Amino acid sequence: MIWLWRRACIAAIPNLLPRDAHVVDLMAGTGEVWPHLLKRFPGINKITAIDISAGMHAEAVERLHQGREKRITHLNANALETDLPEGIADCVISTFGLKTFNKDQQAVLARQVARLLKPGGTFSLIEAGDPVRWRLRPLYRFYMTRCLPAVELLFLKGAQDFSMIGQYTAQFVDCAHFAECLHKEGLLVTQTAYVFGCASGVAGHKPAG
Repeated sequence: MIWLWRRACIAAIPNLLPRDAHVVDLMAGTGEVWPHLLKRFPGINKITAIDISAGMHAEAVERLHQGREKRITHLNANALETDLPEGIADCVISTFGLKTFNKDQQAVLARQVARLLKPGGTFSLIEAGDPVRWRLRPLYRFYMTRCLPAVELLFLKGAQDFSMIGQYTAQFVDCAHFAECLHKEGLLVTQTAYVFGCASGVAGHKPAG
């Protein structure tokens, strides 16, 4: 499902990107969304990957993205505080980085998205959440709070990427508040739910005027 949701995030980008486009990926992690991005938009000239872990980025490029190195630049920074120039991006994306932010931080991130985008630029972000109205929600909650951390502990060398995922998704719920924040920044926004609300996304563009 994560693979499908990453692909859905890229499919939700509302307009074709110009040739030689510059894409900014917030909370980029290991860049597992980039193959989907470059498949849909092969003319992309540059991806700026913002993440607080430079080591994660270097490992990801070596392990997953050989042949794309010249098009990917890592910026070791907090996405809420990046000082990239205003209007630098034709597109801003993010996959599974929103859930750790509270409502005030989501408002700050929305301002960053609006600031980074060129007029007419597009954006698409997706995040796992909490399907509060789904009949199978108890099973989903058990999977997120118990199964994923156990699998990570046993098979992923003691990594802790999933240790808090149950709590984070329960607090986040969906992208509704973030969509409101983006709208307040003057962006045109569409919100989409996936698999009964197990994930949700926002996509849209900055008016050209």
